[in-house]
Amino acid sequence: MDDILAQLRAAAEPTRLRLLALCARGALCVTDLCAALGQSQPRLSRHLKLLVEAGLLERMPEGPNVYFSLSARAGLAHAILARLPEDDPLLAADRRVAARLGAERARAASEAFRSAGADWDEMRALGLPAAAIEAALLGALPPRIGRLLDIGAGTGQLLELVADRCGTALGVDASRDMLALARGRLAERGLAFRCAVRQADMYRLPFPDASFDAVTLQMVLHYAEDPAAALAEAARVLSPEGVLLVLDLAPHARAELIERQAHRWPGFDDAQIAGWLGAAACAVSSPVEIAGSLNVRLWSAHRATAAQPA
Repeated sequence: MDDILAQLRAAAEPTRLRLLALCARGALCVTDLCAALGQSQPRLSRHLKLLVEAGLLERMPEGPNVYFSLSARAGLAHAILARLPEDDPLLAADRRVAARLGAERARAASEAFRSAGADWDEMRALGLPAAAIEAALLGALPPRIGRLLDIGAGTGQLLELVADRCGTALGVDASRDMLALARGRLAERGLAFRCAVRQADMYRLPFPDASFDAVTLQMVLHYAEDPAAALAEAARVLSPEGVLLVLDLAPHARAELIERQAHRWPGFDDAQIAGWLGAAACAVSSPVEIAGSLNVRLWSAHRATAAQPA
């Protein structure tokens, strides 16, 4: 009862209620919240601190910024926010400012990528069959997923594709520019209430053991310095009944990808992936190959079942 009372007290203030309403639609940094509410950072910081301490918001550092999103433990906040009128003028004005700021940040990130000559759409850059790859991934995922984690989420394409079958979908990426693009994409499509992204190291995911029903790594592993460690960490956060999907390049001889595209690995064979996942207590099902200018393999893994004693 004490936790519920603390959450009710924290939410029962106009500014904090506005903060909850905004953060329920997607993670926002402190500067965006200040601009949306038209209040100073010291004042908002006090409100945000109370909301975090009450378990209504989650604080996520990201480089020089700190983002805030509705906490997974904030069921009471959802019930409170559901009673707010959607057409409230003040809340609508807050949403408009936050949407504009998010769009501006996503546009700036996209322009930064183009000006630097980086092509963040790797499947297009390599001439891979994107539609066939997406169909294979979606076909390998369960029809309904409680919590999904996409490691190396990039621009959020996969999160968008799986949004309608997930309770919540979370993407992590090391690049702040990628995260800005993903946030803009999800907000533009009205998916930020169900899908979110945050900065994280794939070797040290900031999540408890067994906390996701599905984990995906799409075109990520060939950049990894230590693929075995990345897969072990992905397996750590996978629930016992969950599915781990790894989609990456099959072995190839295109050395220019190592030099020009900064790939660390020239694709992977089945034995490599099975060995690494086996060491992480996962068993691999029959892989699927998607043919293209470079062949792509999709490996599906589950927790290995311990052998029964005789």
